[in-house]
Formats: sequence, structure tokens, C-alpha cells
Amino acid sequence: MMGKYVLDTSENKDFLKEGAKNLLEFGRRFPSPGGGSYYLGDDGTPWTDRNRETWITCRMAHVYSIGAMMGVKGSKELAEAAVKGLRGELKDKVNGGWYAGLTCNNEIVPTKQCYAHAFVILAASSALLAGVEGARELLTDALETYDKYFWNEEEGLSADTWNTEFTVLDEYRGINANMHTVEAFLAVADTFEAVDKDMEKALKYKERAGRIIDRVLDWSKYNEYRIPEHFTEDWKPDLDRNKEKPDDPFKPYGATPGHGIEWARLIVQWALSVNPDNKDYYVESACRLYNRAVKDGWNSDGAEGIVYTTDWTGKPVVRDRMHWTLAEAINTSAVLFRLTGQGKYKEDYSAFMRYLDNVVLDHATGSWFHQLDENNELKGTVWPGKSDVYHAFQAMLIPYNREDYSIARAIFETNN
Repeated sequence: MMGKYVLDTSENKDFLKEGAKNLLEFGRRFPSPGGGSYYLGDDGTPWTDRNRETWITCRMAHVYSIGAMMGVKGSKELAEAAVKGLRGELKDKVNGGWYAGLTCNNEIVPTKQCYAHAFVILAASSALLAGVEGARELLTDALETYDKYFWNEEEGLSADTWNTEFTVLDEYRGINANMHTVEAFLAVADTFEAVDKDMEKALKYKERAGRIIDRVLDWSKYNEYRIPEHFTEDWKPDLDRNKEKPDDPFKPYGATPGHGIEWARLIVQWALSVNPDNKDYYVESACRLYNRAVKDGWNSDGAEGIVYTTDWTGKPVVRDRMHWTLAEAINTSAVLFRLTGQGKYKEDYSAFMRYLDNVVLDHATGSWFHQLDENNELKGTVWPGKSDVYHAFQAMLIPYNREDYSIARAIFETNN
């Protein structure tokens, strides 16, 4: 086995460092004149005819804030550009909150999305750690907006989508937005601890993250640790949602193995950060989620890679390979190995690394191919081009940073 695929070897560390550097270089052309992020094409050229999405802008603000803390030249200026976009052209100054995006003609993309607003919190948290101008104001605004429109204290979960004016709440409820809410809540808690030394505020958001996690784990047990993605207004699983359109980019039918893997890591991060009395339960649950997802998704149809979705028995439905699922598999296998010491997680990590190097990594540009078909051939039906570098970039950092910290705080603590 080549050393660069093995966790904790110098070759693997160098491989990830080089990967992180290349991804930061690849994504540099994202800012529009107003700061909103252009969708990037295959070679990093901005696709200016596509929407400038809030969630992509947030991801780039997050990534380049981390780049700034790593001392990578030009990263802080890029993070500042994205924050400018979030406080400027993407901000709804009439109704509050953030537009879903803007078209190439500067028309508003309708609705107000929980998914996007969670990413605003993440972006602002990372930017504040990096000392980006305007980050404090952005974070305060993001938390106030989220609390007002998305967080439901009684349910311990977040609503999904409003109309643009924040007057009509859609009946759909979704777990994907709640997963990124957990990520955002843990990130803002880390920022309050690291910057403000405000443990009370940090605990508030960690407790919220824990409430979401408990609900998700309860639902997962009824599906052999396959997490329902879609719900009705009263939080009843809608297991047949989009059965006729199974490859929907945000609401795919069935179980999404990549999300099971991603949840596993977030659950571990939360449990380590709060150290609950029943921490072993959460660690065991994370392992069950990961193991189920890898068994259902990895190489499950005869070819390498993690299938996008399965039905509720674990049979592959959409067999495309999305780059973000591999990124999360790299992250979580490393984290679970460090936590449990079980060799199978280290072996998985090596397999994922080899697959990345041989198949998913675009060596010509230093970026990752975002969608491959069941034969690992390039495909662009769901994710054409390379919209952003968020998942791939984090996968170059998380395996060698603290498991109880959000990645931005881990980098902040290392460099301060």
C-alpha cells in the first residue's frame, strides 16, 4: 500500500496539505463584483450565466477564512469579498434574511432557505475567527434572523423554507437543513468560546445541536440507521418523497449514505465537545450510522465509490458518485479511528484516499470531479462543473485536527 494513502504517515499528511493548497488556488476566481460567489466551472472559470447562490457564497467565505488563518496569501481578501456579498447584494434589506441567490440579471431567486441561512451562520463564525471585517455584524444578524424564522424551540428542530417575504412557511420539513444547522450551531458555539469566552452562549447552541441529534437518532433506529430525509409539517417521515425524481440535488428519494456518514462525524464532534454522561451511546450510534452507510453505499453495485442514494432496504437507487460523499467518508473514517482505535476505520480511510487519488481528484486542476456515473465516468446532470471547494477542502484538514472542534476553530487554535 502506498504510504500517501495511510493515515498518520508523512506522505499522507503531505498529500492532504498539497490538496488543500491546490483547492484554495482553484477557487480564487469565485467573487463577483458585488461579492456573491459565481458558480465555478470545470477549470475554475466562473460561470457568470448561472445564479450567484447564497449557500455557495457562504461556503467560500468559510473556506477562505480558514485559508486566511492558515496564512495563505490572498485568502483574507477573498473571505472579505464573500462577506461583502453576504452583507450587500445577497442580503434582503426589506424583508430581512438572505435571498436564496441572484440571477445573472440580478433578479431575486425566490424563497428564504433554512439551508442557506445555516451556512450564513457558519460563514460568519469562521470569518469572525479570521478577523474579517464585518463578520461580527454578519453573525449577529444571522443568529437573530435564524432564531426568528427557522428555529422552533418547542420542537427542537428547524423549519425549512419560507417565501421571500417571510410571510408563508412551506409545509415541507427536511433533515438536510437541520444537519447543516448542527454544523452551524457547533461552529458558532466554538467561536463564542474562542473569541468571546462566552460559555453561556456557546452552551445554548450546543444544547440546540444536541436536541436535533437526539431526534435524528430516534428516527434512524426505525430504519436500521438509514436516516429519513424528508418530513411532513408535523415531522412525520415522508419516505416516498421524490420517488419519481430520485436524483433531486437537495431532496433525493430514499436514504443518502453520504448524509449518514456526515451525521456520524457531527454527532461525535458534539458528544466530545459537551461530554454527556451517556457519551458512549452517541459514539456507538455514530459508528452504527457510518457502518450502515458504508455497507449500503461503498462499492455496493460492483464499482468503486459511494452511491448517491438507496431505497429503504439499502438497494442502490441513484448510482452516481458525488464528490461530497467521499469527502465526508474521508473525514469520518479518520475521526472514528482516532476515537475507537478500530483498524477497520483506518483501512476504510486508505481505501477512500486511494479512490480519491485514482478517480475523483482532477490532477490537471487540483480540484475534485463533483459527479461521476456508476462507471466512474464524468457526469454533470446534478452537479455540472465544480460549484465550490467546501467539502473537498475540509476533507484535507479534518483528519489531522481536533475531533471536538469545528474545523475553523481547530485551525484558529493552532495558529494563535
